[in-house]
Amino acid sequence: MSAVLKPKQAFAVCDGNEAAALAVALSDVDMVAIYPITPQSSLVEYLAKFAAEGKLDAEIVDVEGEHSVLSVLHGAALAGARTYTATCGPGLAFMFEPYMRTPGMRMPLVMTIVTRDTLTPQSVWGGHQDAMSVREVGWVQMYCETVQEVLDTTIMAYKIAEHHDVMLPVNVCHDGNYLSYGATRVELPDQAEVSAFLGTRDVNWHAALDPDRPMAIDPLTGGAGGPGPSLFVRYRKGQCGGMQNSLRIIEEVHAEWGQRFGRHHAPLVESYRMDDADYALVTIGSMTGAAKDAVDEARNRGQRVGLLKVKTFRPFPVQAMVRALGNVKAVGVVDRSVSFGWNCGPLYQEMLGTLYHAPVKIAVMSFIGGLAGADMTTDHFSHVIERTAAMARGGAPGETVWLNEHD
Repeated sequence: MSAVLKPKQAFAVCDGNEAAALAVALSDVDMVAIYPITPQSSLVEYLAKFAAEGKLDAEIVDVEGEHSVLSVLHGAALAGARTYTATCGPGLAFMFEPYMRTPGMRMPLVMTIVTRDTLTPQSVWGGHQDAMSVREVGWVQMYCETVQEVLDTTIMAYKIAEHHDVMLPVNVCHDGNYLSYGATRVELPDQAEVSAFLGTRDVNWHAALDPDRPMAIDPLTGGAGGPGPSLFVRYRKGQCGGMQNSLRIIEEVHAEWGQRFGRHHAPLVESYRMDDADYALVTIGSMTGAAKDAVDEARNRGQRVGLLKVKTFRPFPVQAMVRALGNVKAVGVVDRSVSFGWNCGPLYQEMLGTLYHAPVKIAVMSFIGGLAGADMTTDHFSHVIERTAAMARGGAPGETVWLNEHD
């Protein structure tokens, strides 16, 4: 497209859960399967309300549990429907079997994870532990910083998932409490423009429940002899190919969104004050706002610090991250979840792998904060900045820092 279009736009004051529901209504879905769980509950309640009011022309399926949520949507997607659901925490754990099957069958579902910490000790508050715990299952994962980004990304997720070079399910993740219940002003795109942006759904051209195209869906595959091993490898290689293709498609879809609607979101990694940075923070999700404020305060003190926000976590944008790092000497990675096997954060682990591809050695250190809904303040990020600055001056990375330990 050669010029920025200026479609009609309305405005609303809403929280992240309502923003996601509004995006689903705008995306012209055919079926929504729901089961409520805190802090996701109000999201599916909004969808049921929109359907009752005639604002959402979709079949609402109220099932008996999260395992059935995705099982129902599998049948709908294979029959050609555009589908949606949302969950978090124990709900995500309960649906794990069909969740794991979804990418293997290359079904372009979209599901919001309203992220929360997991059991146990008992917690219903925000964290990234649930979404991070399923990071290797094969879903595309994108994390939002703001309510506006929740709305826009949920719509874009359909165009990404349904692209023939991808054909994989997409999780749009937004933080429980801080985004799920945090209200702000958002711009609402015009329905006709959204429909034109998404185009005609084509979700079962490859695998279908269709009497006119009889085929076996998810047949027993593998074993030690015959065509099974090579066929299974072909499936897995195709999945990995679709994931890598999604990096390009995510960038293309975000660029088209910006051209059509005039709102631009970083598709893979957002750079903030990185042009001359000597060292940087790496963040993900809603904590990024406070981290940017802390970077601004440090800049006012003469410190050359920048920030990188990860938008797309799966597949991890290795090359985009390496390019964004520029000439930094040290990186402080702030996670809102834990990698139990490594006593650090999972985003930190990703950065270790990413920095292997960097042209120079960069010191990196893990910080964990915001667990179970704990607040992440500018003071916390100022501490991260000081520790990262010490590494940039030649100090050795220390052990993982638990930021809320003494709050």
